[in-house]
Amino acid sequence: MPAPTSRRRVAVLVSRFNEDVTTRLLAGAREALRRHAVPDARVDVVWVPGAFELPVAAEAAAAAERYDVIVALGCVIRGETAHFEYVAGEAARGLGNVALAHRIAVGFGVLTTDTLEQALARAGGAAGNKGADAAEAALQTADALDQLARPRARAAPRD
Repeated sequence: MPAPTSRRRVAVLVSRFNEDVTTRLLAGAREALRRHAVPDARVDVVWVPGAFELPVAAEAAAAAERYDVIVALGCVIRGETAHFEYVAGEAARGLGNVALAHRIAVGFGVLTTDTLEQALARAGGAAGNKGADAAEAALQTADALDQLARPRARAAPRD
């Protein structure tokens, strides 16, 4: 049987880079967790320098075996160099690797936009709040993982 959402322990990892956006993503994630009855006392918020550092923080959180859910929040805005592709790609790859290696739900709330305006629209503006979406997806994934981990019912022996 899945663990009740209220019993889940959640690590929310937040990038300080583009903090005006990521604080809004964090607010959305916290609101979504509350809507799903996850008490604030079961949520640890950890700030990291940027999106590139989210995977190593997620790896540490998963390896601690303290959390049922990890939510990673960041914002990478395209500039005039290839930096955007490297940071966004490595954040996505690294977070995916953590989820697979540890079989833990990792909510991907890293915005990759062309402009600050687009980022703000996705951090509580007209396009919703992707921090909330990431938290909800992580909780749903944790439920699915619990369901998949249940032992199979044995078939009755045939005569």
